[in-house]
Amino acid sequence: MEFNFNQILSTTMVIFAIVDILGAIPVVIQLRQKAGHIESEKATLVATALMILFLFVGEELLKVIGIDVASFAIAGSFVIFFIAMEMVLGLTLFKEEATDTVSIIPLAFPLIAGAGTMTTLLSLKSEYATQNILVAIIINMIFVYFVLKNTNRLEKLFGTTGLHVLRKAFGIILLAIAIKLFRTNTGL
Repeated sequence: MEFNFNQILSTTMVIFAIVDILGAIPVVIQLRQKAGHIESEKATLVATALMILFLFVGEELLKVIGIDVASFAIAGSFVIFFIAMEMVLGLTLFKEEATDTVSIIPLAFPLIAGAGTMTTLLSLKSEYATQNILVAIIINMIFVYFVLKNTNRLEKLFGTTGLHVLRKAFGIILLAIAIKLFRTNTGL
C-alpha cells in the first residue's frame, strides 16, 4: 500500500470538481433557510461514508439490486434537475415534512455524494490506487465541512442580491449537469 502524491492530487481535483461544494453554496443556504439549520457534521459524515462505501462495494451493490451504473446516474440526474428547477424558477418541489432530514437528503445525498460523484468514484477506481482515492475523499470532505460550517459567513459575504444571482446562475449550471448526466448515460 503505497501513497502516490500525483494520484492523490489528481483524484482530489476530480472529486472537487464533481462535488462542486463552492457552486452549491446557494443550494446549501436555500436548504438551511427551509429547514432552519444544517447539521454540517451529519451531512459531511454521511456523504463521506456513502462515498467510501460506494468506492468499495458500489458496482456490486448496484448489480445485486439489478441496477446498472447508467440507470443510477440517470436517476441522480432527475433529482439534480428538480433541485435546479427550484433554484431557477423559485418553485418548491421538495416538500420536507421532517426538516431534520435535510442534512441527509438532499444535501449529503444526492447533492454532495450523488450519482455523478458515485460514478466518478467507480471510474477513478479503475485508474488509481484505492488508498489514494480514499485520501482524496477525506481531503474533499474536510473542505465540504468547512464550507457547510461557514454558510452564515458566506451568506453575509455575498449579500441578498449576490445570493439571488448566484442561486439563479448555479441553478442553470445544475440544469446543465443534470442534462449532461442524462445524455451521457442514455447515449442521446
